[in-house]
Amino acid sequence: MTVNLETMKPGDLVAEDVFGPITHEMLIAYAQASGDKNPLHLDREIARQSGFDDVIVHGMLGMALLGNLLTDAFPTTSLNRLSSRFVSVMPVASKIQCRAELVEISATAARLKLEASIYGTDRTVITGSADISRPVAH
Repeated sequence: MTVNLETMKPGDLVAEDVFGPITHEMLIAYAQASGDKNPLHLDREIARQSGFDDVIVHGMLGMALLGNLLTDAFPTTSLNRLSSRFVSVMPVASKIQCRAELVEISATAARLKLEASIYGTDRTVITGSADISRPVAH
């Protein structure tokens, strides 16, 4: 589904989706694909010894969910920049709600504010932004 920015104004919700729940098996698959085998994401005992109830979700996996939200909403060639900041731990078994809001728009580009939170709560886990190019009208 491609989002049409023509009728949107700053503050409008551009895209929203819920991913998950994020399972332990998904963490193992992500670790194998990414090479990030930090035991906090894979070994329940080490995670507990570090003060967590269970393993925690890779921050970069959460960022990938935001990227997925954007590539579902826009052609992949229009995504020019994606940045994020990890602000809280994502517990395994969480559903992650991703949102993109229009911040500013011009004839050639749009800037979006991104947020990922634990679904059903007000707990933000990732904040960020993205720049989307817009086709130039001829």
